[in-house]
Amino acid sequence: MSKKVAIIGAGLGGLSTALLLKKQGFRVTIFEKNEQLGGKINNLFIDGFRFDTGASLVTMPFVVEKLFKSLNEDISNFIKINKLDIITKYFFPDGTIINAYSDLNKFAYEISTKTKQNPKSIQRYFDYSKQIYDLTADLFIFNDFSSIRKLFNLKGLKTLINITKIDPFRTIHQANSSFFQDERILQLFDRYATYNGSNPYQAPATLNIIPYVEYFLGGYYFQEGMYSLIESLSNLCKKNDVQIKTNEFVLNLEVLSNKIIKLHTDKGSYDFDYYISNSDVNYTFKNLLKDNSSTEARRNAQNPPSSSALVFYWGVKGTHPMLDTHNILFSKDYHKEFSQIFDFKQVPDDPTIYIYISSKFKPSDAPADCENWFVMINTPEHIGQDWNKIISLQRKLIINKIRTLTGIDLHNKIITERVLTPQIIEQNSLSYFGSIYGISSNNRKAAFLRQKNKSKKYKNLFFVGGSVHPGGGIPLVISSALIVSKMLEEIDDRSKA
Repeated sequence: MSKKVAIIGAGLGGLSTALLLKKQGFRVTIFEKNEQLGGKINNLFIDGFRFDTGASLVTMPFVVEKLFKSLNEDISNFIKINKLDIITKYFFPDGTIINAYSDLNKFAYEISTKTKQNPKSIQRYFDYSKQIYDLTADLFIFNDFSSIRKLFNLKGLKTLINITKIDPFRTIHQANSSFFQDERILQLFDRYATYNGSNPYQAPATLNIIPYVEYFLGGYYFQEGMYSLIESLSNLCKKNDVQIKTNEFVLNLEVLSNKIIKLHTDKGSYDFDYYISNSDVNYTFKNLLKDNSSTEARRNAQNPPSSSALVFYWGVKGTHPMLDTHNILFSKDYHKEFSQIFDFKQVPDDPTIYIYISSKFKPSDAPADCENWFVMINTPEHIGQDWNKIISLQRKLIINKIRTLTGIDLHNKIITERVLTPQIIEQNSLSYFGSIYGISSNNRKAAFLRQKNKSKKYKNLFFVGGSVHPGGGIPLVISSALIVSKMLEEIDDRSKA
């Protein structure tokens, strides 16, 4: 008889893992506390506007393609992936506007014509970023990095021998400062720390792998919006008879001799052979396992949480050619902004603003002559702040900053609005204090030693999702699913031998 697997959470990691394990012959049941699948990747419909609520950019699309290929499915039957010409449009406080073209030659030329930065420095930087990717991707992204034995293969030994080349001993900002003298370009590349909710003035420079991933491997979007990935996986779950129990809240996991023997929900109790948490790793230990003392639980709790976000979903009258699909409006003092977020746990008084407008490529996401603006600023995690007061203040600051840097006056253009705070993120996704990526990577320990995909203490417990190895974002979450499915396949094969 095939083994039974429980998956807690129907986010991207949970759905991907369920399908991979079902294909391998496991009997899989997903428990999801919400009616809607997808976790942080979701839809929001307001007054004729559709918004993607979470992820907004696709990188490493070959990982998504690998998932569908592993399921013996043709991805083109489900999702159309398009490459962006301009990955991001950057607005600086001094009035400079830089288009970050996906074509690196165009990008370098854009920088050389609008700043004092030598275009050759861009090429040197991407050579450096590529080197980090080549040395670390296989070890840290596509495989389980769970023990020293993983290092004793050719790729692992190569990484150890070239440890300084992956730049773990400098911060992102220190490394970037050695390449860029123009403060605007330095700020542009320091920004990539925010891709996993970290501080460029503290996080290790190994994370400078991210620019290579975005520019060399490309920035993409799903033609029907980010939620089309969740819809496709949901349809495949139905097709393959994966059982999904929505509106069923997992209360706890019962343990005997360091092995989980039962899962209890608000609707019943169940026993399985293996348990996989797609819930936040700290929530899993603290709330589901009631474990605050094991080495794993304490290590995760001690690591600082990633940043969170304040998001305004605005239905906006008119179309605005000044803006592209992805836009960044930078703060004047980047160091102060991150210090306020991470050191003082304050919402910045001059935040960097991210604006994502999916109706630029999918007009049906907004009514005629309108646009759907996803407007986000980085914030600290939820620790009891007065978010209603913060919303009122930040709304004014953001609208004024948009007018100053882009010339777009929103005062009479916002016709519908919804707001997402760290407190709501915590409530909806049970994430650690509303942090988006679980823990930050603001030190080498946190950056390289995220929770492993197999629990060290609990014999039949595994983890997938953005709060565990290899990290947050669509390709990394899918990679966690691929890693766990491979683990369980190997364990099952050994048990049958």
